[in-house]
Amino acid sequence: MAVQPEVQKKGFLKTALDVADDTFTRITAGISAGEVRRMLRGEPPGRPNPRLKPHSEAFLLHIKPTYYHESVTRFTHTFRLGLLSTYLFLVETITGIFLMIWYAPSPDRAYSDMIRLLSNVPFGQFMRDVHRLGAEMMVAVVTLHMVRTYLTGSYKAPRQFTWFTGVILLVITLFLSFSGYLLPWDQLAFWAVTIGTSMAEAVPPAIVGETVNLLARGAPDIGANGLLRFYLLHVFFLPILLILFFFVHYYKVVHFGISLPASEEEVGQDTANKVPADRRVYFLPDVLIDEAVFLLGFTTLMVVIVAFFFQAPLESIANPQSTPLHTVAPWYFYWLQGLLKIADKTIAGVILPGVLLVLLIAIPYLDPNPSRRAKDRRIAIISGVVAGVVMIILSWMGTPQYAVQGAPSVEIVQELMPEEGAGHIREIGYAHLPLGVYDTRQELHSDDHEFAEVLEEFQASVLRFEEADPDFNNAYGILEITQNQPSLKKLHWEIHWLSAEGAEEVFLRDFYLHENSLYWEQYGLRDFNFLRPAAQGGE
Repeated sequence: MAVQPEVQKKGFLKTALDVADDTFTRITAGISAGEVRRMLRGEPPGRPNPRLKPHSEAFLLHIKPTYYHESVTRFTHTFRLGLLSTYLFLVETITGIFLMIWYAPSPDRAYSDMIRLLSNVPFGQFMRDVHRLGAEMMVAVVTLHMVRTYLTGSYKAPRQFTWFTGVILLVITLFLSFSGYLLPWDQLAFWAVTIGTSMAEAVPPAIVGETVNLLARGAPDIGANGLLRFYLLHVFFLPILLILFFFVHYYKVVHFGISLPASEEEVGQDTANKVPADRRVYFLPDVLIDEAVFLLGFTTLMVVIVAFFFQAPLESIANPQSTPLHTVAPWYFYWLQGLLKIADKTIAGVILPGVLLVLLIAIPYLDPNPSRRAKDRRIAIISGVVAGVVMIILSWMGTPQYAVQGAPSVEIVQELMPEEGAGHIREIGYAHLPLGVYDTRQELHSDDHEFAEVLEEFQASVLRFEEADPDFNNAYGILEITQNQPSLKKLHWEIHWLSAEGAEEVFLRDFYLHENSLYWEQYGLRDFNFLRPAAQGGE
């Protein structure tokens, strides 16, 4: 049998090692196994530097600089918010693909698919919680990234277009998160999106607003067409748009470099791409290791939060005939909901947000000051801080705590056992609800410590609303807990009071709680007969 010349010359083992090393070098786009060992040992690269080749040959590393200025690698300079934004989008993509397998965008299937995902799919609840937490974090991180860029003046020339693409990425991120809000098809999602899309009707002239609203919903009201459109926006159109602007944004960041701390440059100069050899930190391996360790720690933090502290909410199935009390937008649109409470829908929902977006894009041109140093940018920094404070105040105004108040009797029951969500009663669960009648006119006590806290809160709520509302006099509340069926307790609420005219009024509401509903009640679910026939509940 003929023997290959290389094997005859070098021997079989040496030839096999050379072939393996050549294969490894091709996979890594130019870095041999020996060079990887030198990187892991912390040894300097050879000359010419083989660690630069992957940046020109590899698909992924071509969007990363070959080296950085040592000043921009400090964590406190950028807090790695840009990297974190990209990583969170990757997390959302992976978890989103998993969720897509078990979900159909149809009103007949969406909600039941969510329940089955939470109950019957291995790691289904974990994946949904990570996806929801990642979406919330992504909005926060992208926002903080832009705030950091603004405060350090990194939007100034030559990075005006980089800032523009960053603003577009922020807007896409907001709508990407909002478009996924409807997909669970629960009450929280349905009414938040109904309110959000209704603002499209305010676009002048009326024919344009009606058309935009119809295009967004696919019908006069949110239904099957609207759910399908939001699904396609969430999983197809918006991600493609985000990826497009992401690569443009990254290209510009690499092209101009990450801006240095303002104190290290002369006013009006930009030397980010002129890095002296003695101040270079190469991506391979130093920056790569730092980023990998940072992302590993962040991933661990996400897993811990999901495992012990965070659960994505899921309310009762969407019901167009019943509007829940205190329906709110997603937290990142609280400021817009706050504006709607004090201004006309056209002004607060269309004109002001549009003006805000234009001003945000135009910041590099509205601030001609060439200096990025804080002492030279007092007006810009103070303006940014004032804008931030205004947004926080408007966000607080967007919550139910401001200018949204139901009747005192409704609010008392809502605090303890809301129509949607958990509330104190459902949080303590079936086992901590002793049978009996509890009247706030009497001294309330219970041997169960958790239920005793509920009674104390019940009594305090009645007194608080009585003091605050002149039309809520001589008020008292009664909570009656009875065993309605085996394993099913009925909670009957009565709130009595005298109006300002002296008329006696009463508010009644009934709830039911099953002993097996503790797990489900943390999602606000009270009717899952299609999964567990013995577990019945509801209002």
